[in-house]
Amino acid sequence: MSTDSGADHDPVRNIDRHGVGDSTWSVHGGEKRQRFAKSVTEPIAQTATYAFDSLDEFDEYKQGRRSHFEYGRYGNPTIQAAEQKLAALDSAQSALLFSSGMSAITTVLLAILRGGQHMVIMEDCYRRTVQLCQLLGKFSIDCTRVRPGDFAALEAAVRPETRILFAESPTNPHLHIADLETLVPFAKQHRLRLLIDSTFATPINQRPIEFGVDLVFHSATKYLGGHNDLMAGVVCGKAPMIQAIKEFRDVIGTNSDPNSAYLLIRGIKTLALRVARQNETSHRMARFLEEHGKVSRVFYPGLQSHPDHAIAMAQMSGFGGVVSFDIDGDLARARAFVHALKLPYLAPSLGGVESLVSHPATISYSDLSREDRLEIGITDELIRYSVGVEDAEDIIADLEQALQAI
Repeated sequence: MSTDSGADHDPVRNIDRHGVGDSTWSVHGGEKRQRFAKSVTEPIAQTATYAFDSLDEFDEYKQGRRSHFEYGRYGNPTIQAAEQKLAALDSAQSALLFSSGMSAITTVLLAILRGGQHMVIMEDCYRRTVQLCQLLGKFSIDCTRVRPGDFAALEAAVRPETRILFAESPTNPHLHIADLETLVPFAKQHRLRLLIDSTFATPINQRPIEFGVDLVFHSATKYLGGHNDLMAGVVCGKAPMIQAIKEFRDVIGTNSDPNSAYLLIRGIKTLALRVARQNETSHRMARFLEEHGKVSRVFYPGLQSHPDHAIAMAQMSGFGGVVSFDIDGDLARARAFVHALKLPYLAPSLGGVESLVSHPATISYSDLSREDRLEIGITDELIRYSVGVEDAEDIIADLEQALQAI
């Protein structure tokens, strides 16, 4: 599955993805039966370079007649094992691991686009992704932002030089859901590569490649790792495209490292268990908040009140572990609520076993004016809560006491 050139291995286990459950696939999907010293877990190949027995052996390797690792930037056994597992999770032919989610997105866009070309991005994508698209102007690559769900504007944005349509689903922090059943044929009609950031969904809740999406990204720092102890990013897709991106990555050096790959493999083993728990708790939490008098609005695609609920029901098996909501009041009340919480950490990330809470206006968008924030829906009262694996009753009780305190 991975396109890295690696040493000889036994074939990937002959397990049919459609014949097993999510937890079984999280544990065994994409894995080799035999590992070094017959270890159960994937060993860490902590090496920067690899030796050859002779120049003849090196020649055979370069000619594609022998599998072998060469240099750490081009491939590593532990990283290759992680890539194979990630590809299996996302129903992809191949996957490529990077040092962070933004590293993956940056490398892919630079690998695909050329000066004078154009891309379209949904304006509710991760803020750093939108900023990256603005920076691409330095390379004479133009970018147009379109509101999610506005297909008239999307149609108008496409030009003869447009090459990429980039979306995120669910989005951060309002959890909009991209309508893949509509976007995929649209991209094909206009001969565009459709790229989806599926970090919030994880491969457990949504697999865009099964809908015909070309490339899928994850910040593996989040749910895939799951323990707030690593940074990595991944892109999944068809093998020829991933191979071309790999050749570009080998030059610019945005690859991951074996220790992060090892932690990622370990985290993925419990992915389905964690996501199932987070889905259930988040749904309960969202319903609780929607009925609370001190909460004015809740953003969660599992609620019928969410504008994209029908789309989420059609293409997702779960609605994720993030709940965003507006406190009824003003900036002072929202900040007081955050400070009154006892269980979650105040931190700018998501997807780990620990619950995390964020006040986007303060933490992620403090450099924007209030008017600019409001234009993109970042109100003073908006709270983003990343649900961990704590007991739902304890999370809801903590929310209740914090709401009563303001």
